[in-house]
Amino acid sequence: MSELQKLTEQLLSAAKKAGADDADAIATDGTSVSIEVLNGALEHAERSEGIEIGLRVLIGKRQACVSASDTNASTINEMAERAVAMARLAPEDPHIGLAAADQIATNWDVESLELVDDRPDPAPNDLQDAAARAEAAALAIPGISKADSVSSGFSRSMMYLAATNGFAGGYARGSHWLSCVAITGEGTEMERDYYGESRVFADELPSPEDVGRIAGERTIERAGARKPPTGAFPVLYDERVASGLIGHLLSAANGASVARGASWVQDKLGEQVLPEGLSIIEDPHRPRVSSSKPFDAEGLATHRRTVVDNGILQGWTLDLATARKLGMTSTANAARGAGSPPAPRLGNISLTPGDDSRDDLLRDMGTGLLVTSLIGSSINPTTGDYSRGASGFWVEGGEITYPVNECTIAGNLNEMLRSIRPANDARAHLSRVVPSLLVEGLTIAGE
Repeated sequence: MSELQKLTEQLLSAAKKAGADDADAIATDGTSVSIEVLNGALEHAERSEGIEIGLRVLIGKRQACVSASDTNASTINEMAERAVAMARLAPEDPHIGLAAADQIATNWDVESLELVDDRPDPAPNDLQDAAARAEAAALAIPGISKADSVSSGFSRSMMYLAATNGFAGGYARGSHWLSCVAITGEGTEMERDYYGESRVFADELPSPEDVGRIAGERTIERAGARKPPTGAFPVLYDERVASGLIGHLLSAANGASVARGASWVQDKLGEQVLPEGLSIIEDPHRPRVSSSKPFDAEGLATHRRTVVDNGILQGWTLDLATARKLGMTSTANAARGAGSPPAPRLGNISLTPGDDSRDDLLRDMGTGLLVTSLIGSSINPTTGDYSRGASGFWVEGGEITYPVNECTIAGNLNEMLRSIRPANDARAHLSRVVPSLLVEGLTIAGE
């Protein structure tokens, strides 16, 4: 971490020397290893590592960003000179600027977030063995013809952020993953499904045998898929895709979308957007969740906040610039890459769970569609009109009757979200903790 801190200090010094009024700098150091197997043998191995540095300079109300992977002093000086020259030619933006001194975070507890597994990194041979075991477990399921994209890996990264307003801080994070795609059938009758997990701590991953078995079982359930009937039916979003539906609401409540006038909820602040009793909570301090963080990309302390309370939309997701543009206060949701300025982005969220299981919702929906996979997306950002390709299972009399594919579900997000009914099956370790969701009256285009 000390090396990254030194790099940010050099970047800020070079920026001031080149003529910047203010600046912030970010330095990251990451390592990632990924192993893929096919037919029990190594198919692909990839390791990437390196340092990346980024600099944002401000001259009055103009800004520019530059980045590099070369950390030589001459490169840093060249970056600063180039950024200042670019900023002088950039258009003015009255809303940009660093945080005030009394806004920046001064105290945080990274250790409590448990973002890094403190045990040694897994050896490549161990990763290959885990992937091979997952593949073997999938192939052991009768009817599975092939396992594809069976991968195991890990990543570690460190980040340090500093600015001329006095903020300086950094932290590390890590992740371990294992996934498997299984295939049944051939040609136009081919179907596939998957299972995988990603965890901060390796010992919390499911066993390779469970990963392969679940991928295989899911795939066999999809054998013989066909189109469902066309009409208006209830749709149950399985837990593994339900967070995407809530994600459309969160995207619309992003301050950048609201500031552009491209949000279908921009006139719904303080109004009902979900059924009564449902809330969405953001908590960036959940331990052992890979997207938790102690401060945002502008050095503001992150905090727990309520996005939707009892169905009522409480506020937008904001960084400093969008907050100033909307006459509000930043929600400490700034995110950025090395070569880009900050922008608002939501992190960990959870939706109030229901009292019923997914099977209870299946029973109550009667006849309709259980969606387990979504492809493509057509969302009108200003009206909320919604259309997506889907596959899953047809349900009659509350029971799954056959697998379906090649269908489209359509509706309007305003109406859809106000009718959702949640199950109680959300996985607590995910960044977005959202259970299966039953939605009434969508249009299904099938046969």
